[in-house]
Amino acid sequence: MTSDVSSAAPTAGGDTPAAAEPRWLDAAEQHAWRAWLYSWMLLDDRLDRELTRQTGISHAYYEILVQLSETEGRQLRMSELAERCLSSRSRLSHAVSRLEERGWVRRQVCAEDGRGQLAVLTDEGFAALEGAAPVHVASVRTHLFDQLSPAQVAAMQDIGETLLRHLNDQ
Repeated sequence: MTSDVSSAAPTAGGDTPAAAEPRWLDAAEQHAWRAWLYSWMLLDDRLDRELTRQTGISHAYYEILVQLSETEGRQLRMSELAERCLSSRSRLSHAVSRLEERGWVRRQVCAEDGRGQLAVLTDEGFAALEGAAPVHVASVRTHLFDQLSPAQVAAMQDIGETLLRHLNDQ
């Protein structure tokens, strides 16, 4: 929807007051928003389909394996892993159960407090990740970076870092 942008200023918390008129997107903003949103959705779908078809690993499972592979001891508390994967705890628990069935992840009790559970990447899981990584990077290169100029890549990084600073503060 497009209309005049209201003069309502965001509150200190960053939210627009509920009673204020929405600050509608103008035509250029609406076009930019939809181009970015739809391109991201299509890219995410393409990466997932190619990775799953060629390796049997979904993009979501791949991200879990990556997160575990990049930590000391290749292990994380389940709650922290859920945060890093932007997943609910129940969805992550289900995914880890599927990865356990494949022998790629195992759970163990956290030695620090005896209450928390850790997800631990097994050697088999690391080998599966190593096998899938070339497929993933080729897909990312083909469908993203090969389509952009160096200036566009720099702009993408700048935009991404700006949004991360904003969104990670909330």
